[in-house]
Formats: sequence, structure tokens, C-alpha cells
Amino acid sequence: MHTLGLSSSLISCCSPNCYDPLDPYGNITVTFDIHQWTNDGYVARVTIQNYHQYRHVDQPGWKIGWTWADNEIILSMSGAFATEQGNCSDFKFQSPHSCKKDPVIVDLGPDASPQNMTDACCRGGLLSSYTINPANSFSFFEVAVGNLGMNASGHAPQDLTLWAPGPGYTCGLLEDVDPTVSLEIGGRRQVQVFRTWKSTCTYSTFLANKTPVCCVSLSTFYNPKITPCPDCSCGCRDADKSKALCISQINQLQGPDFIKSQDIVHCSDHMCPVRVHWHVQSNYVGHWRVKVTVSNYNYKRNYSNWNVVVQHPGFSQKATPYSFNSSVLPSAGFSEKVALFWGISYYNEELLQAGENQVGSVTTQILLEKDSESFTLSNGWALPRRVYFNGENCEMPLPDTFPMLPNAASSSLKPVNNCFFILQILFFLTFTSQLINLLGFDKQLSKFCLSLHFLIHNPLSF
Repeated sequence: MHTLGLSSSLISCCSPNCYDPLDPYGNITVTFDIHQWTNDGYVARVTIQNYHQYRHVDQPGWKIGWTWADNEIILSMSGAFATEQGNCSDFKFQSPHSCKKDPVIVDLGPDASPQNMTDACCRGGLLSSYTINPANSFSFFEVAVGNLGMNASGHAPQDLTLWAPGPGYTCGLLEDVDPTVSLEIGGRRQVQVFRTWKSTCTYSTFLANKTPVCCVSLSTFYNPKITPCPDCSCGCRDADKSKALCISQINQLQGPDFIKSQDIVHCSDHMCPVRVHWHVQSNYVGHWRVKVTVSNYNYKRNYSNWNVVVQHPGFSQKATPYSFNSSVLPSAGFSEKVALFWGISYYNEELLQAGENQVGSVTTQILLEKDSESFTLSNGWALPRRVYFNGENCEMPLPDTFPMLPNAASSSLKPVNNCFFILQILFFLTFTSQLINLLGFDKQLSKFCLSLHFLIHNPLSF
């Protein structure tokens, strides 16, 4: 069987400098731009920018926190809010927005009142991946900071923490960088902020410590065997197996500081909220075809703006999906190419939850060109090396369980020359219809053969 690219699993690390080799430059960057000084503080615009190619921030959205370096307080905010006001009893003539030493900030929703909104805010904490939708990959909010006294220039906040929406991100120090420059008057005037602090947050599955959320099953046209998801891929069944239908509750986010999110999942051998099925469908002279189906076993949750990443050497050639959007991603240190797939707007961009009688699903066929020097159906070459759903690594079957080529497959599975095959059928039908007429066989049988003869000559009449 083929090598699964085990090095791809090394994306789990606990250093803030680690990176995903399938997305080597992926990160979330947090930027504080001070654009106004006040008597005892400043007004800053905070930008949260998602630079991941395929990992987005899903519901219930991002949260961000920090510890003030001095005695700062938040006088007011727009575009987001602090979850706690804290003890503001020292401020008798004003009501600050938050006096917490370590505030936690949450995005406003789209239904926020206009006076509390700012530009590019209020998405409910959701951030698209940069490759799929760069216009929705960032969020802004403004914060007015006070109580700095004579030290009006301030110091950068410390201990920056990002939940997106749960743990997994490690943020570096907020450091002074070159002040942000923006353009005005149609790009003819450059305007510079007074000061900029910036931090980069990297993701680690080791820190996230999640149970898997997806698994992969496989099948091919040349073998009747279907390789299912590994048993207990996302946890073992704890319900009564004698019941025809059972459910299992899976806590995605753990700990008192995180918003609880429960998946109620249809019971199966794999117990995963999501399954990705890869089926090798056809083999032609110059192309081969696969069918990819993503199924949602979750009874409570739709997956909006879902995406699937597939690592496979076949994507080095042109690939045409019929029902998904796609893009080939740059990767570091892999000979296999990596392709990103996501839904089409207003068609299948939302993976619906499971119903009473069936799971929700989206599917597409993908037509791939052949590279004569590398293409083969043997040794599992046509099956994916690694699959990700919404940035999470899916559990793959073991290589020794993959569908195998039948005996003597080297000759029996060679692609058929379509023109020669059609000529053979045409000759056979023509000869048969004439023979039937000569021998005076049943007229209905004669008409049937003549109809097949007509359809071969006129394929567009179907």
C-alpha cells in the first residue's frame, strides 16, 4: 500500500513558532493601532486577521483576552464588548466599560445597534479562511483606554490569549512594529497611525486536545469492498447497542472558561459528527474520476462555510470538480499536492444537520487528468493520503484495509478504447438486426435491435 505521509501528522506541536506544513504561513494576527491620544490614554483599533488557507473560526466565534501592563481601564468600546465590567468603584464620575485587569473581549453580532458598531465588525466572531473569502477573514473593534495618568503613551497589553472558539492557539508578545499606513483620497494620500503593536497566534492540535471530529471511508469501482471509517474514530459508543437508533453527546469545548458546545451525533461504528467518503468511480484513457461525499451525522449543528482539504499526488494535474469550488494550496516539504474544496454560494455552502431518517450531505464528482508517468490504480495510489475537514485532521483507515486490486487486474482494468468498443457494438447490432429480418423472428425483437442500432448512431437522442 502507499505511504500515508506520516510527517503530515507532525502539525501537532506546542511551540508558538510551529506551523502546519499543509499551511506553512497560516496564523491569526492581532494588531493594535493607536490612532488617537487622549488626556490619560488612547483610542486603538484592534484587528483580528485570519491568514489560514483553510482553517476558519466557526461558531460560537472568537474571544480574545489580555492583561494590562499598568492600571489601564476600558472607557468605551465599539464593534465588540468586554464580558465583565469588573470593580469600577474608584471612578465616581464616570462609568467605564470595563475595569478588569484581565478583560475578555467578544465580537458583537450582526444585529448590534448602529451606535455600537464600527467598520468590518459584528460578524458574531466568525472569520472565514483567507483563501476562501478574504473579505470576511478579518474583524475590527475600537477600544478607548484610560487611567494612564502621565504615562499617556502606554505599554502593550501582556499575556495575549485567543480562543477561536476553543483552545489551541498560542500568541506571541505584542511588540512594537512599524506603524500601520492606510490610504486616503483614492490612494493618493498615506496616513500613518501613531503606534502599532502586533502579535501572531499559531494553532496546535496538541494544545487544542480535541477528540477527532471527522473520519474517512474509501471505495473503488474495481473492488466491491468498502473500507469504512475506523471503529470509534471519534469516541466509542456508550449507548445501548440493542436500540435501532441511539445518540451520543460529545462536548467539543471543555472547561469553565469556554462556551459549551454539544454535538448530538447519530450512533455509528465510528461515532464521528462528520464522515468524508472517497470513491474511485471510473478510469478513462486520459482521465480518471472520483466522487467525494461529506456527510453530517450531527442532529443539532449545520456546518456553514465548510471546507475539505485532500492531500493526493493526483492534484499535480488538472482537476475539475462539478459541484464544489476548489483551489490547489502551496505546501512545504510534500511531493503530493494539496487541494482545498468548499461549497458554492447559495447552493451547497452549508452542510445541513442530520434528519430523522438520513444524514445531511454534500457531494461532487471530480475529473482528474492523468500523468502517464505516475498514474496507477495499484498500491492504493488513487486513494487520499490525508483529509481535513474545517482544518481538523480526519481519522484515516489503516493502509492494509484499503480496497485491493483484483487478481490479473493489470490487464482487466486497462481503460477501454471507446471508439473501437463502439464500432464492435455497432457491427454486432447491425448484423443481429439483419439476421432477425432474414429468419423472420418476432417483430418486436427486431424493432428492439433496430432501436439500439439507431441510438448508437444518434447518441444525442437520449
